Order: sequence, then C-alpha cells, then structure tokens
Amino acid sequence: MELFTRNDIRNIAIIAHVDHGKTTLVDSLLRQSHIFRSNEKLEERVMDSNDLEKERGITILSKNTSVVHKGVKINIVDTPGHADFGGEVERVLKMVDSVLLLVDAYEGPMPQTKFVLKKALELKLRPIVVINKIDKPNARPTEVINEVFDLFVELGANDEQLEFPIIYASARDGIAKYEVEDESDNMEPLFDTIIKHVKAPSGYLDAPFQMLVSTIDANEYVGRIGIGKVERGSLKKNQQVALIRRDGTKQNVKISALYVYEGLKRVDTEEVMLGDIAVVAGISDVNIGETIADGANPEALPFVDIDEPTLSMTFIVNNSPFAGREGEFVTSRHLRDRLLKELETNVSLRVEETESADAFKVSGRGELHLSILIETMRREGYEFQVSKPMVIYKEENGKKLEPIEYLTIDVPEEFMGVVMEKLGPRKAELKNMTSAVNGYTRLEFKVPSRGLIGFRNEFMTDTKGNGIMNHVLDDYEPFRGEIPERSRGSLVVFEAGTAITYGLYNAQERGKLFIGPATEVYEGMIAGECARAEDIDVNVCKKKHLTNTRSSGADDSLKLVPINDMTLEQCLEFIASDELVEVTPKSIRMRKKILDSNLRKKSSRNK
Repeated sequence: MELFTRNDIRNIAIIAHVDHGKTTLVDSLLRQSHIFRSNEKLEERVMDSNDLEKERGITILSKNTSVVHKGVKINIVDTPGHADFGGEVERVLKMVDSVLLLVDAYEGPMPQTKFVLKKALELKLRPIVVINKIDKPNARPTEVINEVFDLFVELGANDEQLEFPIIYASARDGIAKYEVEDESDNMEPLFDTIIKHVKAPSGYLDAPFQMLVSTIDANEYVGRIGIGKVERGSLKKNQQVALIRRDGTKQNVKISALYVYEGLKRVDTEEVMLGDIAVVAGISDVNIGETIADGANPEALPFVDIDEPTLSMTFIVNNSPFAGREGEFVTSRHLRDRLLKELETNVSLRVEETESADAFKVSGRGELHLSILIETMRREGYEFQVSKPMVIYKEENGKKLEPIEYLTIDVPEEFMGVVMEKLGPRKAELKNMTSAVNGYTRLEFKVPSRGLIGFRNEFMTDTKGNGIMNHVLDDYEPFRGEIPERSRGSLVVFEAGTAITYGLYNAQERGKLFIGPATEVYEGMIAGECARAEDIDVNVCKKKHLTNTRSSGADDSLKLVPINDMTLEQCLEFIASDELVEVTPKSIRMRKKILDSNLRKKSSRNK
C-alpha cells in the first residue's frame, strides 16, 4: 500500500472566544471565494443558522462549509467558542488538520481561547494565528501577539506549534495582511497561508474504508445522517458497510446517499474518498463516536472522550395552577421523548429517570448549556418546570471533589473592591491581577462552580453593567466548604387573581418587583425580590377600599418603580432550592415548590 496525499483539499477549524469574529470571518471567506452567484442575497453571519444563535450572537452547534481557492477546496468547520459547548469542539477537531486561532486585537486571549487552544495543541494540530478587528480604534496587535505566544508556552506547545504563521485581519471589512502596515483590500493573504501551512490530508487510498462519525444531523427526506472525515479508503453510494458501535458491536448497513459541502450547501456525490468531509445517509440509528468501516475488514477508530457534565437540574411536568394554558406539549411522555431526542445530538448532556414519573434529572456542561436547551424546548411549544441548578460532585479516594472554574473579570478600577468583596464568601481565590487597558483591570480567580450560580446578576448590578466576566471549567478539587445561598428572600403572592397598581404599590416597599399591573398570578408565585433575607407574603391583587370622600388625583400619585424583566438565565440564577421556574412558550414565571403558605411554613419548621 502506498501513501497518498490529497493536495486538492485542506481541512481547517476556526476556534476563538465568544464574539471575537469567527462567524464574520467565515462570511468574508465565503463572499470572496465566489461561492454565491452575483445576484444571490447573502445575509450577515450566515453560519449561525438557528434563531437563538442569531439573537445571542454565539455559535452553539458546529457547522461545516467549504470554499475553493486556486483549485484547492478548503473545508471550514465553525466551532462554538463557549466553554459550555466543549463537547462539540473536541469532536470537531478530530475532523481537521489545522486550526485558525482567532484573537481580538484589543481583548487579546480570553478564557475560552485558552480552553479551545489547549484541546487543539493536545491533538498535535499546528495553528495559524489570526489577529482580528485590527480596525478597532484601540487595537494593540503587537502586544496581543506576545500574549498569544505566552499562552502557547503556558499550554506546553511544541517547537513546531510555536512557529505559528500570523495574519492580521478585519473580518468585517473583508481584509487580511501579513504585516499590520501592509495595504490590502481582500482576504488573499489568509487563503494563501491556509493552502501553504495546513497539511494536506494523507493516508492510504487503497486500504479498507474508515470514517469516524463526529456530528449528527437529521434530514426530513433521508432521516439521520452522520458527518465525519474519511480517514482512509473510499466509499460509493449504495455500498454495503459495517457500522461499529462504541461498545465494539458491529452491524451491516447500506449507504443510501452521499454528500459533500460546496459553500453552505450539501451536494449529492457518487463517491467520497480519503480527506473528504463526508455526509453519509442511510443508517437510521447512527450515533456520534461510531465508525463507518469497510464491510469485509471493519476496524474501529478511537473516539475522544467527552467532558463530563458539571451541573444538573430537574425537569418536571408543569403542575402549577396555570398548567396547560399556554403550551402544546405538557405531559410527562412529551417531556421524556423530547429529552431523549436531544441526547441523540447533544453529546455532553445526560438524562436520567427519577423516582417520580413526572421528573427527569438533566445534567449538562454549565448554566448556558442547560438554559439553551430550555429556551429551545420552550420555543417548540413545550411547557414544564425546572429546579435550581446543582453542582455534580465526584468522589475520589474517599474525598469529595467539586468542579472549579477559572474566572476572568475585566472591570473598571472603581468596582474592583466590591467584586473582590462579593467573591470572598463564594470561596474564590485570586490567582492573578493585571492592569488591563483603558482603565479596566483584569482579575483572575479560581472559584467553585457552585459559587458562580447567581453571581452574574449581582456582578452586573455591582459594576453598573461595565464589568465583563468569562469562566471555563479548570479542574476538580477538594470540596471548599459551605457557600451561603442568596442573601435576600422572595416576595411571594398571597392569593390568586390579577395584579393591580394599588397592590403592587404597597408590595414594592418591601423589595424589587418582577411583575407589572394586569399580570395574572396564583398563590405561591414569586412577584419580586425581598429587601430582607426572608420570604414575605404580599397581596398584589389588593384593591383600595372605597370611601364616599373624593380626593382629586390621589390615585395618580401611585407611581410604580420600573420592573426588572427577568430573562430565563436570570430566573435560574435567582431561584433558591425551594423554588422552581415555570417555563411555557409565552411566559417564564418563578414559584415556590410548595404553593400553600401554611404548608410552606410547616415544612420549614420541620426542617
């Protein structure tokens, strides 16, 4: 057998921190590779395909595309930059031969940059560094390059990886340069660097076929499809192959359709071969991490172990007084089927049955990972309740270990004191402090994952919206002791009805309201945050007693403070362990687990 190199193909992934311009860079490469017809309308951030990705400006699912430059096909995989989607990133890196490491010319390397780069270096990939957003007024490309070099050294890069090529770019303007002072009006330098520095796929073309399934997708016409890189050999349409499961069992299957990527489209093909990123249809129950291999000589490929979940929540059938009013799918069977369907493509997720048929324990990589799932289900018409996120502990040599996050905070100097003060009781340990640019200081901490639950809300209030925080799972360490729950109680609705201005006006003296007039409420629902450390029952439906004396304009003076419209993430962070978030397609409400106030008091006395 002779070694074969495919010089007409390059496979590359783009890795970066959230919002450093990955998806915009892919847009520019697509535009300049003339993959679209001149009259075709191309929308912004074309790779972020689902609504949630567009709204939040983050990539959640990895995507594939390809561009052609000077006769060479460049397959590009856009990866999520958020650490909660680390399971996606690791699998994707198995499909490529190099990575474009994209770094913001002002912010420099961030926690997620470090997280994703570490994975790439461990797989012996040689990155190309792209310093993006050089058109920013306060860009500092030279210093950022030094920071990137230090990061490579810190992560144990080898000599070859340390000699990384550098490109300076403004993805938004569609330009790339070899040096900051060069003149340029296109992405040509980046295209040329990819072709020159990324290894062409090589292997044995005449050996038995092998391909690892790295991503799963579904198509209404052909059902489930497996996506991966062809490691060796070739495969034709309608060929019989063996599917090797992760437990080693084998099953004979027939390939009904094959596709490759051209631009953003999947294009039918008769044959795929070594080095192609291929899409395979015809295997109804194919899963991530399985190998599609030659029928006569089936050999499995090794699979990357996915990071274990760190947080769990309970998903419960909605049993509030408003249950079934707004959702389409409300039963435990609906909930169970939907969660099991999510497991097929969401590899970092775990779903377990509980003692109750109406509740399921769902574990994921972080608050964002789980809240994206909740938001997606809500938009699909599901109605259910979720509990406060809880950290998953590990046991090792009789010791209790807990997940520790590496937290990076950029904050104006005047807010440093309050941030340090708030992180103290949360068992945070200051690791590093650097004066960042333009009056912002960078603080780096190691803090237990549970210490960060509910912290973002306080942080944004304390820094008046000026602080930036990012965190990524660092390791498991011995349990650091008790962390106090939130310092304030809830304002709990005393009776069912409709909230009116008079009742709310009286309630707002007790704390901060989450609901406005004309909101329908039920007993046990949470109407706001109490100013003290205890729960207080409030009657928001209370009407003013009428007297026969008229006073002009007395009611006009009842002014309500503007309410805090709570997002799903804020609700998940706010609730205490005896509370739930009720999620429906139209509303997000918070409530006590025990709605009746007398039963609640009895239960807390028993505790």
